[in-house]
Amino acid sequence: MTELPPIIKPEAVPGTHRVLIRVSYDGTHYAGWQRQQNALAVQQVLEEALCKLTGERIVVTGSSRTDAGVHAQGQCVHFDTTSRIPADKYPFALNTCLPTDIRVLAGMDISSDFHARFDAKGKCYTYRIHNAPHASALYRNLTAHVPQKLDFERMQRSLPCLLGTHDFSAFQASGGTAKTTIRTLESVELSQHGDELTLLVKGNAFLYNMVRIIAGTLMDIGMGRIPEDAFQRALDTGDRLALGITAPASGLELTQVFYQQPLIGQLLFGMVK
Repeated sequence: MTELPPIIKPEAVPGTHRVLIRVSYDGTHYAGWQRQQNALAVQQVLEEALCKLTGERIVVTGSSRTDAGVHAQGQCVHFDTTSRIPADKYPFALNTCLPTDIRVLAGMDISSDFHARFDAKGKCYTYRIHNAPHASALYRNLTAHVPQKLDFERMQRSLPCLLGTHDFSAFQASGGTAKTTIRTLESVELSQHGDELTLLVKGNAFLYNMVRIIAGTLMDIGMGRIPEDAFQRALDTGDRLALGITAPASGLELTQVFYQQPLIGQLLFGMVK
């Protein structure tokens, strides 16, 4: 995979040990992951729960800065603490202090030089589209509703060109601060089950709103609004206008974060590899 620019990790707090947890949340009522001054974010709620639990003012670091309304099943978060609570007991302890739309699913001890964001070697995102005449009453906050019938085969045919290493500059929303727009996508899969279309995208890293732009473009391709080769045109020209809309945040989920250490996959996600 393409190497990203070198990063400098913040040093661990002296006298503490580092814990890594997996966090799931429904992002509907939050202004994203990152703490903000004038809105409630998931990071703030988690830090307040940790303070209540340990009596310490703890700053947590997440693997991904998900936007407002975006969900997570696999947000990985590290923090430093002097607490003697065993790492695998944090889910049980923290979930008594957290609202029901935020859950800690697993925890483990990790080395003090580990960084949840900078050590990630890849991520997997899921985007869900509810393709039916009427929006879902039950899943309205977890999907993007498209009432017009989508051409599933047309959408599938458009995807293979995204695989591999490319300059994805056209796939970045304004406000992105990435030092390079070169990214590697390992897999891009679209499946259909009844009225739900599910897009699964795995890559080494993602640009600002990249997955939502891919999903929105797929929707426009499926509705026949833009050419089937829109992705290829955008890769060739770097032109954002060759692509479709930025899909709503409600359909996006951070599904999994991948690290070099096999134990993280085993303990946090229950994976053999």
